[in-house]
Amino acid sequence: MRVQEKKQIACIHVYCGDGKGKTTAAIGLAIRAAGAGKQVLFSQFMKGGQSSELQILKEIPNIRLMRSEKKFPFYEYMSAEQKQELMDIHNGMLQKMIESLDAGSCFGSDSSVSNSPASNEAVWRPDVIIMDEITYPYNWELLNRSLFQQFLTQAKGRVELVLTGRDPAEEILQTADYITEMRKLRHPYDQGIPARIGIEL
Repeated sequence: MRVQEKKQIACIHVYCGDGKGKTTAAIGLAIRAAGAGKQVLFSQFMKGGQSSELQILKEIPNIRLMRSEKKFPFYEYMSAEQKQELMDIHNGMLQKMIESLDAGSCFGSDSSVSNSPASNEAVWRPDVIIMDEITYPYNWELLNRSLFQQFLTQAKGRVELVLTGRDPAEEILQTADYITEMRKLRHPYDQGIPARIGIEL
């Protein structure tokens, strides 16, 4: 049941900066939106394998996950073939997002989409789309920038859109209604403490 609400304007959020909290903030917004009865598409770019937040997000009925199920090495260690493969995955994700904006489309079964609706379900359209770590493939050209700009143009004002990652391009910042910078003042990693399960991953 959706929370009673007046018609709202859909906005674009950018969570950026070198500090911890970008993905964490996006997860919090996703849960809040889901709690209000909104349909949320939570997508992750540049991330494969397991991360702890997935265990709870996939249990929330109106949050659906989209990400690569294949883990890739860090960008600087990728071969040309791996970069092309990851680019194809990202472009496929973008295309599905564009299709999701149209009333006549839905997500079919696909290994890159978790919690996707079955083919006999009613058409599913997100109210909120989160694009976690999107700035990296955009900056490194691991996606089709024109396709991303097409999605951004079509999504603006139609769905609440959350973009996370360091060093967002100026053209991304110009579209944003919210820009929040997480700034690192101190971090355990600088003292040699690795990422901890349930905290950083």
